[in-house]
Amino acid sequence: MTDRLESREKVTGEARYAVEYPVEGVAYAAAVQATVGRGEITSVGTEEALRLPGVLAVLSHENAPELQDTGDAELALFQSRTVSYRGQFVAAVVAETLDTAREAARLVRVEYASEPPDVTLRADHPGLYKPDKVNPAFPSDTVQGEPDEAFANSAVRVDATYSTPAEHNNPMEPHATLAQWHDDGTLTLYDSTQGASSVQRTIAKALGLEPAQVRVVSPHVGGGFGSKGAPRPNVLVAVLGARAAGRPVKFAVPRQQMFATTGYRTPTIQRIRLGADEDGHLEAIAHEVVEQTSVIQEFGEQTAVVTRMMYKAPHRRTSHRLVKLNVPTPSWMRAPGETPGMFALESAMDELAVAAGIDPVELRVRNDTGHEPESGLPFSSRNLVACLREGAARFGWAARDPRPGVRRMGRKLLGTGVAASTYPAYMRPSGATARAEPDGTFTIRVAAADIGTGARTALTLIAAEALKVDLGRVRVEVGDSRFPKAPVAGGSAGTASWGTAVVRACEGLREKLNGSVPPGGVEASADTTGELKGRDRYARHAFGAQFADVEVDADTGEVRVRRMLGIFAAGRIVNPKTARSQFIGGMTMGIGMALHEESVMDAEFGDFLNRDLAQYHVPACADVRDIEADWVEETDPHLNPMGTKGIGEIGIVGAAAAVANAVHHATGVRVRDLPITPPRLLPRL
Repeated sequence: MTDRLESREKVTGEARYAVEYPVEGVAYAAAVQATVGRGEITSVGTEEALRLPGVLAVLSHENAPELQDTGDAELALFQSRTVSYRGQFVAAVVAETLDTAREAARLVRVEYASEPPDVTLRADHPGLYKPDKVNPAFPSDTVQGEPDEAFANSAVRVDATYSTPAEHNNPMEPHATLAQWHDDGTLTLYDSTQGASSVQRTIAKALGLEPAQVRVVSPHVGGGFGSKGAPRPNVLVAVLGARAAGRPVKFAVPRQQMFATTGYRTPTIQRIRLGADEDGHLEAIAHEVVEQTSVIQEFGEQTAVVTRMMYKAPHRRTSHRLVKLNVPTPSWMRAPGETPGMFALESAMDELAVAAGIDPVELRVRNDTGHEPESGLPFSSRNLVACLREGAARFGWAARDPRPGVRRMGRKLLGTGVAASTYPAYMRPSGATARAEPDGTFTIRVAAADIGTGARTALTLIAAEALKVDLGRVRVEVGDSRFPKAPVAGGSAGTASWGTAVVRACEGLREKLNGSVPPGGVEASADTTGELKGRDRYARHAFGAQFADVEVDADTGEVRVRRMLGIFAAGRIVNPKTARSQFIGGMTMGIGMALHEESVMDAEFGDFLNRDLAQYHVPACADVRDIEADWVEETDPHLNPMGTKGIGEIGIVGAAAAVANAVHHATGVRVRDLPITPPRLLPRL
């Protein structure tokens, strides 16, 4: 149990975040958002803003420099008159103070030739199409056997449609950038990002620079949840503003503007069909998904992909259909694809258990498999059944009365539910250096990102073990693009990717040392690109089981989670203290998905109506009374030198389904559209 190594820096304020670096002569930027949901800019009036004392520059499509194509149309900032969605950045102001910048932004007059926006996702939208792939590169559709015929002939059937709303990440630290140009034409960015190397590469390309001309510094990040996995327009607002003003520029996106410009989880409409024999063995699975993308950039969430590997059934189909709407481009949000997909699948599995008269835990056990159903690859390890059995024993599942709506305490209806969790054990190429210092200490450098997960601490533990030295002799430095290139902190791949490079660098250093350190120190480096190419073919996934105990107020429809338990199988746990925090954080976010989180779109104006944390509700302590996370021991030799799987995202996967299934058990009411709010639940009680 190791405390976070940077905890003292954080609680004392010594840890610096993106816009906290002291830079001489800094100015401030404020962005102007489009007030129409679709159209063309006809004019940009800047005179009134420029007359305001302290205003240094106003940028728009009329005077912004030309940017190179990065492959991300959201980064084509101020390159066109076209407005693709309401809230899109159409201008920016740079001023001496933040208050002046914001006032000047209010004074910029943008006129439009507007058209009604198309912003509503529906299953019968005429613009639905089949994308070539879904995130990151999965085929859109798969089919095996004859799922329609097998479903029609099944003894027990479930055919249901589930929906999840748009959801926003809302990290504590907003998307923020401090940009500073230097006399030699190089650029330094202090940026709140999940990947310094990624920002360096993308921004250099946009500006027509070599990557070495851009340095990204990001040692501390106040959360990301996927929204900071790639650079957003805020980075270019700061960069272009600094160039126009001839001064370093800070830009922190206000919370309200984050809802349009920093990514979100797409809403989904999911039809699930499950057909089973009388004993609950699945014969047919069909998972068909409808979701949205934007008119300027395609992003297809891999919502049905999880069904391709979860349960065995000889007849199967998965599909994704997208529609291009006048909305911001969806992006990654914690466990993209798996989270909404498993809500639908695990809710349907609960409905199948009820229809077949089989215990929900037992139903999942009966449909377990040692091979990934669609690829046929063997699992490197799969301990879903162990998680279900251990969780059921600790939760007291055996005492559960399976009948819905029969447990009551005063006006509170009580119920329990279960759902499975899974997430891929990804690993990506990474570099690292390990250096032995003359004073007997060791310095490890890797351009990793610690977004509050404890990555710095885990990497220090990994390095100390590989070097066979005490923890206090190792210092790990992260968050700088000058360090060896590293993948983003995303896909729960950080520890596996960075840690493998750290181990290999430390092994190389030990070979060089020969028992002594030269006066100038000695260094070794590693790049795991080749190692990953040579890995054996296995299906690598983490698994888990989540149990929820809820109470529903019969008079108000309010739902409270009385207790929740998650048991996970995620390989070797490097640091139990921070790992438990990760699991609990994901589970809490899953409770938010189940009961609170919903970004509501105004169909007429094309804008999210709830754009701050007063209206976009996230779980509070009263919503999570007793939450516990633990794991089963798992040894998997087919992963990486540490034997680790990712843990950052699996905690949210399945959590919402566990809560929804518990609500059904408490009330007898099946809510298939998230979140489960009193207006959705109360009329049906």
